[in-house]
Amino acid sequence: MKKLIVFDTTLRDGEQSPGASMNMAEKLQIARQLEAMGVDVIEAGFPIASEGDFEAVSMIASEMKRASVCGLARAVEKDIARCWEAVKNAKKPRIHTFIATSPIHRKSKLKMSKEQILASIEKAVKYARSLCDDVEFSAEDATRTEIEFLKEAVSTAARAGASTINIPDTVGYAMPAEFGRIISEVKEALPDETVISVHCHNDLGMASANSLTAIQNGASQVECTVNGIGERAGNASMEEIVMSIYTRRDIFGLKLGIDTTKIYPVSSLVSRLCGISVQKNKAVVGENAFRHEAGIHQHGVLQDKLTYEIMTPESIGRKVESLVLGKHSGRHAIKERLTALGVDTEKIDMDDFFNRFKKVADKKKQVFDDELLALVEDQIGTVKKFFEIDYLNVVSGTKTLPTATVKLKITDEKGKDKVSQEAACGDGPVDACYKAINKITGMTPILVDYQIKAVTSGGDSMGEVTVSIKEKESRHEIHGRGASTDIIEASARAYVAAINRLKLLQERNR
Repeated sequence: MKKLIVFDTTLRDGEQSPGASMNMAEKLQIARQLEAMGVDVIEAGFPIASEGDFEAVSMIASEMKRASVCGLARAVEKDIARCWEAVKNAKKPRIHTFIATSPIHRKSKLKMSKEQILASIEKAVKYARSLCDDVEFSAEDATRTEIEFLKEAVSTAARAGASTINIPDTVGYAMPAEFGRIISEVKEALPDETVISVHCHNDLGMASANSLTAIQNGASQVECTVNGIGERAGNASMEEIVMSIYTRRDIFGLKLGIDTTKIYPVSSLVSRLCGISVQKNKAVVGENAFRHEAGIHQHGVLQDKLTYEIMTPESIGRKVESLVLGKHSGRHAIKERLTALGVDTEKIDMDDFFNRFKKVADKKKQVFDDELLALVEDQIGTVKKFFEIDYLNVVSGTKTLPTATVKLKITDEKGKDKVSQEAACGDGPVDACYKAINKITGMTPILVDYQIKAVTSGGDSMGEVTVSIKEKESRHEIHGRGASTDIIEASARAYVAAINRLKLLQERNR
């Protein structure tokens, strides 16, 4: 049975979702879980884009034990050289180079002729191949490229040494039948041993359908992201493609190396770290994916779940009302549960984590897996903590002007700590907290988004808050995340996390 190669680009294309940037600790956590899930290739980033991106790709390349680690590079020598520096320590390094081929890109963006494009492809792929045995080439905007020129471009790349040829539907323009024909024609133009890959965007809602049609027409690698995140309307969704192939083995007849029971935990992880909630009716991983409200449906499911469920929640690692830990649990039990959830406990401060867990457990009867993971992700949300909440008190009511008193621990560049306290009034308790924090930090970012989410169900659920801030005159948004049984505390923690990230970015840009 033929194996489908799963190429995950959550850490590269997925991170290009507006406001979804992640720090190195968060990227590494996701990469570990992708590898544990069985992803074949992890596209870890765009090394030339920034020093942070380069460092993240390098770190992931050094850490992965089984998966190929790939970096993206434009078809220019400096990009390719930088990419190689980032991935060279991987057990299975890959350079992924690309150039646009469509008429509109040739004319408006590149201002290059067909001949110049072909020459650039040959030169870039040959150079990449001189550095790395595994080279992938992408013809950007392939689906709006003349088919004869597309075949000429990918044939040039294959002759120059690219073993994988990627046909991206960069702007989500293609329809399934049309895309299938493109893949069939490209396959005929390439050597049999060439791996044909597809990378589909979801602008018209066709990304997963186009990817699956491409697989039926000869593609043997699919590029996708967790939860379908990515540029604009996003990418082909990894969980949709994987579960389609597993559920419809009768049609696809392919084998996969994916452990599907890790799909839901990874989906939840990516959602939290990126600050992008999964829509409730999202296929496979949405909150309502396994819920039934209509009486006819409920009756059928009670008799036999297969009447209205074509897969089980357990098959994607989703458990309903899974009680895990409480206030009497000890460190060993917590560490064991974290390990079972895929958390590398050597990479987190267990003393700090245990103290935070106890505070939560004292306020509620049970602590569930999702809440446990929220605490982990809250702790690793910032690589460097310039500011940390030491004390928080809020006074508010229907006839009282909301007032917040906040005390922050401040760590300077030499690692010395001091404590500063301020009070402020606001339009509401959260606004008052943020104004007090601004007084202490001396920073006045613009709040552009604020979201509250219950981590689990019930009145005593832990709340998770995600905020997005930006500096004046800046388009770059920065996320912060906080979790607590007290929503005001969670809001303050999220805001401080975002300010820490902003401060770190300011230091790097000095």
